[in-house]
Amino acid sequence: MQSNTVRSVSDFNNELKLKGFNVFQIESDGNATRTYSRKDFYKICLTTGKSLIHYADRSFEAEDTVLFFGNPHIPYSWETISTRYVGYTCLFSEEFLKQSDRSESLQQSPLFKLGGTPILRITEGQREFLNTIFRKMIEEQKTEYAFKDDLIRNYIQLIIHEALKLQPSENYDQHKNAASRLSSVFLELLERQFPIESINRPLQLKTAQDYANSLHVHVNYLNRSVKEVTGKPTTAHITERIIGEAKALLQHTDWNISDIAYSLGFEYPTYFNNYFKRVTGTTPTSFRP
Repeated sequence: MQSNTVRSVSDFNNELKLKGFNVFQIESDGNATRTYSRKDFYKICLTTGKSLIHYADRSFEAEDTVLFFGNPHIPYSWETISTRYVGYTCLFSEEFLKQSDRSESLQQSPLFKLGGTPILRITEGQREFLNTIFRKMIEEQKTEYAFKDDLIRNYIQLIIHEALKLQPSENYDQHKNAASRLSSVFLELLERQFPIESINRPLQLKTAQDYANSLHVHVNYLNRSVKEVTGKPTTAHITERIIGEAKALLQHTDWNISDIAYSLGFEYPTYFNNYFKRVTGTTPTSFRP
C-alpha cells in the first residue's frame, strides 16, 4: 500500500530542479511520469510490459522487459499498450551526474546520442540485478546521508556501464524517407526550446548550425532536408518560433526589453530590436500593449 499521498506536478518538478535527480517506481508516480518537464532531464527506465516507443527517427515495440535511455534534446514518446505496466524511472540532469566533470557530454554517449542505441532488451537475471539498483537509489534518496548524491551517481554510472555491455535491440521500424525523419526530429527539437520560462535560462539553440550540432548532422544536410519536406528553410522555422515567443513575452510578461532580448539569446538589446523590426516591421516597444 502506498504510504505517500500523490504529489502535485509542480512539487515533482521542484524536487527535480532542486536536486537535479529523482527516482521512483512507475506504478507509484504514474501522473508525474506523464507530465514532468523533459527539457532538462535525462531519463533511464526499466520497464516490463507491452509498449510502443518512438525515439527520434525510430520506433520500437517492447514486449517484455527493456532498459530505455531518454535524452531531453531528442524527441521521444511512449505508448503503453499493456493494462499492467511496472518498473522504475530515474531522472537526472547532466549537471547532477557530472559533478566531477570526468566524463564527456552525455549527448555523445552511445546510449543517449541521436543514432545511438537507447533501448535494450533485458533478461530476467539482468532485470533482477537492475531492480536492486533502482531500489537502492529509491531508498538512498530518502536518507540524510551526507554523500548520498555521490552514491546515487555511482548507481547511475553502474546502470550505464551494465547497459554498455549489452547488445542493442534490432527491432526498429525505420522511416523510409531520411529527409522526413530528420525534419520531424528538428521540428520537435525546435518546439522543445519553448516556452522561455526564466530570464536566467536563455535560449540555447538559435541557429541552423546550433540545431545541426545538437542532432550531429551537417548543417547543409539539415537545411536540405527541412526545405525538401516543409518547403521552408531551417532558419525560417527558427525565426518564426523566436518571433512568436518574443511577441508572447512582450504581451504577457513585465520583463523589460533587455531581459527579453537576453532570454531569447541576443547579446545586446539593439540586436533584438533590429531583428524584431526586420521580421515584423515594428519595434518591440511599439508592439507592447
